[in-house]
Amino acid sequence: MKGLVTKSTGSWYQVMEESSREFFEARIRGKFKLQKIRLTNPLAVGDRVEFQIGEDGVAWITKIEPRENYLIRKSVNLSKEFHIIAANLDIACFLFTLKNPETSTGFLDRFLVCCEAYSIPPLILFNKWDLLDEQDIPLAESLMEIYQNIGYEAISLSSVSNLNLESIKAKIQDKTSVFFGHSGSGKSTLVNSLQPGLNLKTGEVSAAHLKGRHTTTFAQMHFWDFGGAVIDTPGVREFALTEVEPDEVQHYFPEILSAAEGCKYYNCMHISEPQCAVAAKVEAGEIAEFRFADYLKLLAEAQEAQIK
Repeated sequence: MKGLVTKSTGSWYQVMEESSREFFEARIRGKFKLQKIRLTNPLAVGDRVEFQIGEDGVAWITKIEPRENYLIRKSVNLSKEFHIIAANLDIACFLFTLKNPETSTGFLDRFLVCCEAYSIPPLILFNKWDLLDEQDIPLAESLMEIYQNIGYEAISLSSVSNLNLESIKAKIQDKTSVFFGHSGSGKSTLVNSLQPGLNLKTGEVSAAHLKGRHTTTFAQMHFWDFGGAVIDTPGVREFALTEVEPDEVQHYFPEILSAAEGCKYYNCMHISEPQCAVAAKVEAGEIAEFRFADYLKLLAEAQEAQIK
């Protein structure tokens, strides 16, 4: 039997059989050695699998189909291990909040780099637009423009005022999507706004620390009445790149890769080389300084990982 993993709680999974769309509680039979990297989870929501039903009525997963793509993060407690967040995605939506809680551009850029590395179309949602005052809106609009000029799709959004909800619905219809962002960024609220009957648990943002409280503790796929599905995930603190060579990092920053064609040296890393076209564009304001800083940080991480 063939199926789709729709929920992962760690040791147990939920699998939907592809033809009948019947759900089964499932476990893994045998060990799956998927790739060189050390994973805390051999299976992820979105994986396509083969399974058989045991005498006890439990579905035993025997095979994982090759993944089209996936998003990955570092393990929360184990620094050298990684956790696949979701697999086989058509679109990945990042909920960026300027306040309550504040999202850093560094966190967003890591997400975008992962999308570039694993070939997943991203969509940036500038959420909680209703909370922005007159001073905040120009900053939010300028950030949106920076990412749009790079080539990313970015949309202002509010689940409270229904701002652009229909636009989001049209973009994720009939697709497998995933919503990312810090705890408290409004992922579950957005899901509830797009399909009120789901009634996902939502949480308030802590006034003391302006951080969201975790309301989703495991990944689960929910199916839209208007077609397609969304994978709801726990708040992610850090995305991860695995097995990336230092000279590959610039490939995941489209504006840097494009500018690099004008560098004097074909293997320019844009650190301190002479006649570097990327550095010139940063100085001229044509490449955002914070994006270049994030590139240098990820480059340093890749170089450090190579030494280890």
